Amino acid sequence: MQTLRGVIDPELGADIVELGMARSASVGDDGTVTLQVSLTTAGCPLRAQIAADAKVRVGGLPGVEKVTIDWGVLSAEEKAETMKRARWNARADDDATAIPPTAKVLGIASGKGGVGKSSVTANLAVALAARGHVVGVIDADIWGFSLPRMFGISGRLEARTEGDRKVIVPHRRDIGPGRLEVVSMGFLVEDEASALMWRGLMLNRAVQHFLDDVAWPSDLDYVVIDLPPGTGDVAMGLATMLPRTELLVVTTPAGGAQKVAERAVTMARKSFLRVVGVVENMSVYIAPDGSEHHIFGTGGGAALAESADVELVARIPIEPEVSTGGDVGEPIALGEGPAAEAFRALAADIADRLAPPVEIASCSARLLSAVTEALDEAGITAPD
Repeated sequence: MQTLRGVIDPELGADIVELGMARSASVGDDGTVTLQVSLTTAGCPLRAQIAADAKVRVGGLPGVEKVTIDWGVLSAEEKAETMKRARWNARADDDATAIPPTAKVLGIASGKGGVGKSSVTANLAVALAARGHVVGVIDADIWGFSLPRMFGISGRLEARTEGDRKVIVPHRRDIGPGRLEVVSMGFLVEDEASALMWRGLMLNRAVQHFLDDVAWPSDLDYVVIDLPPGTGDVAMGLATMLPRTELLVVTTPAGGAQKVAERAVTMARKSFLRVVGVVENMSVYIAPDGSEHHIFGTGGGAALAESADVELVARIPIEPEVSTGGDVGEPIALGEGPAAEAFRALAADIADRLAPPVEIASCSARLLSAVTEALDEAGITAPD
């Protein structure tokens, strides 16, 4: 059984013993070893590869004359546990991407379209940049890309040679003391109205290019990712490709939107992604006289936050200027008004408390300070 730990399921990326697929091994007096192996599905296309690897490894042990395999199929409960282990391993084995390890990664997710997820992405990104942060933005809504227009950035992405490979150069926009570094499929098509008729593998490959093949600067504080609505290929793929991603889930006050958004929370939890909080967009319309009008109902954001056991971190009011700003490339977070204030407050909460940028030096300094204080309290003189 210990030898079988060298047999890796190439699809799940873990050994068949850890995944619970190798059930038992018995050794006969004639040197025949019989393995009990259960697969996730009866027609698993990787069966031959797993069998060949298992027979080579076990067959090389002293005294083994023959190796046979009795195949089985995992039960629904066992399969769920196997997939859970595989997802955890993917998170623990965070493959290196071009994104600096010190950058905080925030995915902006929603259960359905039409809740203003891209608007929240754009305004949060510029609000963080306005605070002096360097913010990378990935428009991972491959079919429904909209961030180029919202940021007022146009032109095709270019490439440059670094060493023996070419890398994509993100578009840059300076925002006060900070800046944005943006990539989107909108920078790769000839026309904004072009329809991308891509399936899951191509979608994930596009996102992987944005993670691996972009010349992301080393001073990134944040990477904000505009995810497609729902729990499809891109969202699940991101959990594997960049498992340190943390999610903000966007919903509206409507009960129907809240129920659908719960699926995004469930997907995140099953993929071991941390849900930072809930943003209720289009929360209320504040009239010029100060009166409030709940056009889309009330309580959806609070109900989602309660069911997910996370905070409702922002309520973004309805303002025509939010839409207008997105159309002309000047997000409302750069202006004035209740929505602008709400986005800036959200950015401050993200940077100060919910997902502060990773600062290795300051973390080490705080650790050294804590150690010094502990030594002082114990009456021990720390060496120079």
